[in-house]
Amino acid sequence: MSDPGVTPVTPIAETRVQPAVLPFLSRSQPETAARWLTMLSEAMPTCRILPFAQLSAAERAAATVAIVADPDPAELLQLPALRWVQSLWAGVERLMAELPPGGPPIVRLVDPVLAQTMANAVLAWTLYLYRDMPRYRQQQDARLWRQHVLPRPQEVPVGILGLGALGRQAATALIAQGFPVAAWSRNPGTLAGGTALHGPDGLQALLRMSRITIVLLPLTAATRGLLSAPTLAQMPPGAALINFGRGPIVDTPALLTALDSGGLSHAVLDVFDQEPLPEDSPLWSHPRITVLPHISAPTDMHSAARVAAVNVMTFLSNGTIPPGVDPVRGY
Repeated sequence: MSDPGVTPVTPIAETRVQPAVLPFLSRSQPETAARWLTMLSEAMPTCRILPFAQLSAAERAAATVAIVADPDPAELLQLPALRWVQSLWAGVERLMAELPPGGPPIVRLVDPVLAQTMANAVLAWTLYLYRDMPRYRQQQDARLWRQHVLPRPQEVPVGILGLGALGRQAATALIAQGFPVAAWSRNPGTLAGGTALHGPDGLQALLRMSRITIVLLPLTAATRGLLSAPTLAQMPPGAALINFGRGPIVDTPALLTALDSGGLSHAVLDVFDQEPLPEDSPLWSHPRITVLPHISAPTDMHSAARVAAVNVMTFLSNGTIPPGVDPVRGY
Protein backbone atom coordinates (compact mmCIF):
# COMPACT_ATOMS: atom_id res chain seq x y z
CA MET A 1 0.00 0.00 0.00
CA SER A 2 1.36 3.44 -0.89
CA ASP A 3 2.02 6.07 1.74
CA PRO A 4 -0.92 8.54 1.65
CA GLY A 5 1.44 11.37 2.53
CA VAL A 6 3.61 10.89 -0.54
CA THR A 7 2.57 12.02 -3.99
CA PRO A 8 3.06 9.18 -6.45
CA VAL A 9 5.75 9.84 -9.08
CA THR A 10 4.66 9.21 -12.62
CA PRO A 11 7.37 7.24 -14.46
CA ILE A 12 9.07 9.31 -17.19
CA ALA A 13 9.39 7.63 -20.54
CA GLU A 14 12.98 7.11 -21.64
CA THR A 15 14.18 9.96 -23.88
CA ARG A 16 17.18 10.07 -26.16
CA VAL A 17 18.87 13.19 -27.43
CA GLN A 18 19.15 12.98 -31.18
CA PRO A 19 22.75 13.41 -32.35
CA ALA A 20 23.54 16.57 -34.26
CA VAL A 21 23.50 16.13 -38.03
CA LEU A 22 26.52 17.67 -39.74
CA PRO A 23 26.69 18.03 -43.53
CA PHE A 24 29.88 16.88 -45.24
CA LEU A 25 30.44 18.32 -48.71
CA SER A 26 33.20 17.16 -51.03
CA ARG A 27 34.03 16.71 -54.69
CA SER A 28 36.84 14.30 -53.81
CA GLN A 29 37.04 10.83 -55.27
CA PRO A 30 34.47 8.49 -53.63
CA GLU A 31 37.11 6.52 -51.75
CA THR A 32 38.68 9.72 -50.41
CA ALA A 33 35.31 11.10 -49.32
CA ALA A 34 34.50 7.79 -47.62
CA ARG A 35 37.76 7.95 -45.65
CA TRP A 36 36.98 11.51 -44.56
CA LEU A 37 33.55 10.41 -43.35
CA THR A 38 35.09 7.58 -41.35
CA MET A 39 37.71 9.84 -39.73
CA LEU A 40 35.22 12.58 -38.92
CA SER A 41 32.70 10.13 -37.47
CA GLU A 42 35.37 8.63 -35.24
CA ALA A 43 36.43 12.09 -34.06
CA MET A 44 32.82 13.17 -33.38
CA PRO A 45 30.97 10.01 -32.29
CA THR A 46 28.04 11.98 -30.85
CA CYS A 47 27.23 13.50 -34.25
CA ARG A 48 25.83 12.10 -37.47
CA ILE A 49 27.99 13.25 -40.35
CA LEU A 50 26.25 12.79 -43.68
CA PRO A 51 27.12 13.54 -47.29
CA PHE A 52 25.01 16.30 -48.78
CA ALA A 53 23.08 13.86 -50.95
CA GLN A 54 21.89 11.94 -47.89
CA LEU A 55 20.53 14.97 -46.02
CA SER A 56 16.78 15.42 -45.78
CA ALA A 57 15.21 18.75 -46.69
CA ALA A 58 14.72 19.49 -43.00
CA GLU A 59 18.35 18.64 -42.20
CA ARG A 60 19.59 20.93 -44.97
CA ALA A 61 17.41 23.74 -43.70
CA ALA A 62 18.58 23.32 -40.09
CA ALA A 63 22.35 22.91 -40.62
CA THR A 64 24.35 25.70 -38.96
CA VAL A 65 27.84 24.37 -39.72
CA ALA A 66 29.20 22.31 -42.62
CA ILE A 67 32.47 20.42 -42.96
CA VAL A 68 33.95 20.60 -46.44
CA ALA A 69 36.79 19.27 -48.57
CA ASP A 70 36.62 20.90 -52.02
CA PRO A 71 32.83 21.30 -51.89
CA ASP A 72 30.41 22.05 -54.69
CA PRO A 73 29.44 25.69 -54.03
CA ALA A 74 25.93 25.00 -55.34
CA GLU A 75 25.43 22.55 -52.49
CA LEU A 76 26.65 25.01 -49.87
CA LEU A 77 24.11 27.53 -51.13
CA GLN A 78 21.37 25.01 -50.34
CA LEU A 79 22.18 25.22 -46.62
CA PRO A 80 20.46 28.52 -45.78
CA ALA A 81 21.05 28.49 -42.01
CA LEU A 82 24.83 28.05 -42.17
CA ARG A 83 26.69 30.22 -39.68
CA TRP A 84 30.18 29.04 -40.71
CA VAL A 85 32.06 26.45 -42.77
CA GLN A 86 34.94 24.26 -41.56
CA SER A 87 37.37 23.47 -44.36
CA LEU A 88 39.57 20.39 -44.12
CA TRP A 89 42.18 22.07 -46.29
CA ALA A 90 44.69 24.74 -45.34
CA GLY A 91 44.30 26.44 -48.74
CA VAL A 92 40.88 27.99 -49.30
CA GLU A 93 41.45 30.28 -52.29
CA ARG A 94 39.30 28.15 -54.60
CA LEU A 95 36.47 28.02 -52.09
CA MET A 96 36.64 31.77 -51.50
CA ALA A 97 36.60 32.43 -55.24
CA GLU A 98 33.64 30.14 -55.94
CA LEU A 99 31.32 31.39 -53.19
CA PRO A 100 29.43 34.66 -53.54
CA PRO A 101 30.46 37.51 -51.23
CA GLY A 102 28.62 37.92 -47.96
CA GLY A 103 28.40 34.20 -47.23
CA PRO A 104 29.16 32.43 -43.96
CA PRO A 105 32.72 32.63 -42.59
CA ILE A 106 35.18 30.06 -43.92
CA VAL A 107 37.48 28.52 -41.31
CA ARG A 108 40.57 26.97 -42.87
CA LEU A 109 42.48 24.04 -41.39
CA VAL A 110 45.22 25.08 -38.98
CA ASP A 111 46.89 21.81 -38.08
CA PRO A 112 50.24 21.50 -36.25
CA VAL A 113 50.80 18.12 -37.90
CA LEU A 114 50.47 19.75 -41.32
CA ALA A 115 52.96 22.44 -40.30
CA GLN A 116 55.48 19.80 -39.21
CA THR A 117 55.00 17.86 -42.43
CA MET A 118 55.66 21.00 -44.45
CA ALA A 119 58.71 21.83 -42.34
CA ASN A 120 60.11 18.37 -43.09
CA ALA A 121 59.58 18.90 -46.81
CA VAL A 122 61.18 22.35 -46.72
CA LEU A 123 64.20 20.95 -44.89
CA ALA A 124 64.52 17.95 -47.24
CA TRP A 125 64.42 19.96 -50.46
CA THR A 126 66.56 22.79 -49.08
CA LEU A 127 69.21 20.19 -48.28
CA TYR A 128 68.72 18.74 -51.77
CA LEU A 129 69.68 22.10 -53.24
CA TYR A 130 72.32 22.90 -50.63
CA ARG A 131 74.09 19.58 -51.30
CA ASP A 132 73.92 20.27 -55.07
CA MET A 133 71.95 17.11 -55.84
CA PRO A 134 70.67 18.34 -59.23
CA ARG A 135 74.26 18.74 -60.44
CA TYR A 136 75.26 15.28 -59.21
CA ARG A 137 72.18 13.79 -60.88
CA GLN A 138 73.30 15.30 -64.18
CA GLN A 139 76.84 14.03 -63.62
CA GLN A 140 75.48 10.53 -63.08
CA ASP A 141 73.62 10.71 -66.39
CA ALA A 142 76.90 11.77 -68.05
CA ARG A 143 78.94 9.14 -66.15
CA LEU A 144 81.03 11.99 -64.81
CA TRP A 145 82.94 11.52 -61.52
CA ARG A 146 83.57 15.00 -60.15
CA GLN A 147 83.42 16.37 -56.60
CA HIS A 148 82.48 19.93 -55.72
CA VAL A 149 83.23 22.08 -52.70
CA LEU A 150 80.46 21.97 -50.11
CA PRO A 151 79.87 25.36 -48.44
CA ARG A 152 79.05 25.62 -44.78
CA PRO A 153 75.33 26.08 -43.97
CA GLN A 154 76.20 29.45 -42.46
CA GLU A 155 77.26 30.55 -45.94
CA VAL A 156 73.90 29.75 -47.55
CA PRO A 157 71.20 32.27 -46.57
CA VAL A 158 67.66 30.96 -46.98
CA GLY A 159 64.60 33.15 -47.46
CA ILE A 160 61.02 32.11 -46.74
CA LEU A 161 58.09 33.95 -48.28
CA GLY A 162 55.34 33.55 -45.69
CA LEU A 163 55.52 33.87 -41.92
CA GLY A 164 52.38 32.03 -40.86
CA ALA A 165 52.22 28.70 -39.05
CA LEU A 166 53.89 26.87 -41.95
CA GLY A 167 56.61 29.46 -42.43
CA ARG A 168 57.52 29.61 -38.75
CA GLN A 169 57.82 25.85 -38.41
CA ALA A 170 59.91 25.63 -41.57
CA ALA A 171 62.16 28.47 -40.41
CA THR A 172 62.74 26.74 -37.07
CA ALA A 173 63.83 23.54 -38.83
CA LEU A 174 66.26 25.41 -41.09
CA ILE A 175 67.72 27.53 -38.29
CA ALA A 176 68.42 24.34 -36.33
CA GLN A 177 70.59 23.18 -39.26
CA GLY A 178 72.70 26.33 -39.15
CA PHE A 179 71.21 28.19 -42.13
CA PRO A 180 70.79 31.96 -41.80
CA VAL A 181 67.04 32.40 -42.30
CA ALA A 182 64.98 35.44 -43.19
CA ALA A 183 61.20 35.31 -43.55
CA TRP A 184 58.92 37.82 -45.24
CA SER A 185 55.31 38.73 -44.59
CA ARG A 186 53.07 41.57 -45.67
CA ASN A 187 52.85 42.99 -42.15
CA PRO A 188 55.59 43.33 -39.49
CA GLY A 189 56.41 40.18 -37.54
CA THR A 190 59.13 38.49 -35.53
CA LEU A 191 61.19 35.35 -36.06
CA ALA A 192 63.13 33.77 -33.20
CA GLY A 193 66.68 33.05 -34.35
CA GLY A 194 66.14 34.66 -37.74
CA THR A 195 65.25 37.91 -39.50
CA ALA A 196 61.65 39.00 -40.07
CA LEU A 197 61.05 41.31 -43.03
CA HIS A 198 57.89 42.87 -44.37
CA GLY A 199 56.52 45.11 -47.09
CA PRO A 200 57.94 45.82 -50.57
CA ASP A 201 61.37 46.82 -49.26
CA GLY A 202 61.55 43.69 -47.12
CA LEU A 203 60.67 41.49 -50.10
CA GLN A 204 63.42 43.06 -52.17
CA ALA A 205 65.94 42.63 -49.34
CA LEU A 206 65.03 38.96 -48.85
CA LEU A 207 65.31 38.10 -52.53
CA ARG A 208 68.66 39.82 -52.85
CA MET A 209 70.22 38.04 -49.87
CA SER A 210 68.84 34.50 -50.29
CA ARG A 211 70.69 31.70 -52.04
CA ILE A 212 67.54 29.59 -51.72
CA THR A 213 64.09 31.18 -51.66
CA ILE A 214 61.08 29.14 -50.50
CA VAL A 215 57.49 30.13 -51.29
CA LEU A 216 54.96 29.25 -48.57
CA LEU A 217 52.42 31.98 -49.30
CA PRO A 218 48.69 31.52 -49.87
CA LEU A 219 47.31 32.55 -53.24
CA THR A 220 45.60 35.93 -53.00
CA ALA A 221 45.13 38.92 -55.26
CA ALA A 222 48.28 40.39 -53.69
CA THR A 223 50.46 37.28 -54.13
CA ARG A 224 49.39 36.22 -57.63
CA GLY A 225 52.41 36.79 -59.90
CA LEU A 226 54.48 38.06 -56.97
CA LEU A 227 57.56 36.37 -58.39
CA SER A 228 57.68 37.79 -61.92
CA ALA A 229 60.55 38.82 -64.16
CA PRO A 230 61.47 41.95 -62.13
CA THR A 231 61.39 40.19 -58.75
CA LEU A 232 63.16 37.05 -59.98
CA ALA A 233 65.88 39.28 -61.40
CA GLN A 234 66.62 40.52 -57.88
CA MET A 235 67.78 37.06 -56.78
CA PRO A 236 71.56 36.47 -56.74
CA PRO A 237 73.07 34.74 -59.80
CA GLY A 238 72.84 30.99 -59.31
CA ALA A 239 70.16 31.19 -56.61
CA ALA A 240 67.48 28.49 -56.39
CA LEU A 241 63.73 28.53 -55.83
CA ILE A 242 61.32 26.18 -54.04
CA ASN A 243 57.58 26.74 -54.55
CA PHE A 244 55.43 24.90 -52.01
CA GLY A 245 52.77 27.63 -51.93
CA ARG A 246 50.59 27.93 -55.03
CA GLY A 247 51.55 27.79 -58.70
CA PRO A 248 50.27 31.20 -59.85
CA ILE A 249 52.44 33.00 -57.28
CA VAL A 250 55.35 32.38 -59.67
CA ASP A 251 55.20 33.64 -63.27
CA THR A 252 56.08 30.43 -65.13
CA PRO A 253 57.39 32.00 -68.39
CA ALA A 254 59.54 34.40 -66.35
CA LEU A 255 60.87 31.49 -64.30
CA LEU A 256 61.78 29.53 -67.42
CA THR A 257 63.60 32.57 -68.81
CA ALA A 258 65.55 32.98 -65.57
CA LEU A 259 66.54 29.30 -65.57
CA ASP A 260 67.47 29.23 -69.26
CA SER A 261 69.64 32.31 -68.91
CA GLY A 262 71.47 30.87 -65.93
CA GLY A 263 70.20 33.58 -63.62
CA LEU A 264 68.68 30.86 -61.46
CA SER A 265 70.32 27.47 -61.01
CA HIS A 266 67.32 25.27 -60.17
CA ALA A 267 63.66 25.28 -59.17
CA VAL A 268 61.81 22.69 -57.13
CA LEU A 269 58.12 23.00 -57.99
CA ASP A 270 55.34 21.20 -56.14
CA VAL A 271 52.48 23.45 -57.27
CA PHE A 272 51.46 24.68 -60.72
CA ASP A 273 49.04 26.90 -62.59
CA GLN A 274 47.20 23.78 -63.72
CA GLU A 275 47.12 20.54 -61.75
CA PRO A 276 47.75 17.79 -62.63
CA LEU A 277 50.58 19.26 -64.68
CA PRO A 278 49.73 18.67 -68.37
CA GLU A 279 51.83 16.04 -70.13
CA ASP A 280 52.95 18.57 -72.75
CA SER A 281 54.24 21.08 -70.18
CA PRO A 282 57.90 22.06 -70.77
CA LEU A 283 58.45 21.89 -67.01
CA TRP A 284 58.55 18.07 -67.06
CA SER A 285 61.73 17.84 -69.11
CA HIS A 286 63.54 21.02 -68.11
CA PRO A 287 67.00 20.06 -66.80
CA ARG A 288 66.89 22.74 -64.10
CA ILE A 289 63.45 21.92 -62.73
CA THR A 290 62.39 19.23 -60.27
CA VAL A 291 58.68 18.46 -60.62
CA LEU A 292 56.74 17.12 -57.64
CA PRO A 293 53.04 16.10 -57.81
CA HIS A 294 51.78 18.38 -54.99
CA ILE A 295 53.12 16.19 -52.20
CA SER A 296 55.06 18.61 -49.98
CA ALA A 297 52.46 18.58 -47.18
CA PRO A 298 49.63 16.08 -47.63
CA THR A 299 46.80 16.48 -45.15
CA ASP A 300 46.86 13.98 -42.30
CA MET A 301 43.21 12.90 -42.14
CA HIS A 302 43.43 11.69 -38.53
CA SER A 303 44.86 14.98 -37.30
CA ALA A 304 42.67 17.16 -39.53
CA ALA A 305 39.55 15.38 -38.33
CA ARG A 306 40.56 15.99 -34.71
CA VAL A 307 41.18 19.70 -35.37
CA ALA A 308 37.80 20.01 -37.10
CA ALA A 309 36.13 18.10 -34.25
CA VAL A 310 37.45 20.51 -31.62
CA ASN A 311 36.16 23.50 -33.59
CA VAL A 312 32.77 21.98 -34.36
CA MET A 313 32.09 20.52 -30.91
CA THR A 314 33.06 23.80 -29.24
CA PHE A 315 30.59 25.60 -31.49
CA LEU A 316 27.83 23.10 -30.74
CA SER A 317 28.42 23.42 -27.00
CA ASN A 318 28.73 27.19 -26.61
CA GLY A 319 28.27 28.84 -30.01
CA THR A 320 31.90 29.90 -30.45
CA ILE A 321 32.90 30.23 -34.10
CA PRO A 322 36.66 29.97 -34.79
CA PRO A 323 38.41 32.86 -36.57
CA GLY A 324 37.54 32.79 -40.25
CA VAL A 325 39.38 33.73 -43.42
CA ASP A 326 39.58 37.46 -44.04
CA PRO A 327 37.77 37.90 -47.37
CA VAL A 328 39.92 40.92 -48.23
CA ARG A 329 43.31 39.34 -47.47
CA GLY A 330 42.21 35.88 -48.66
CA TYR A 331 43.65 33.98 -45.68
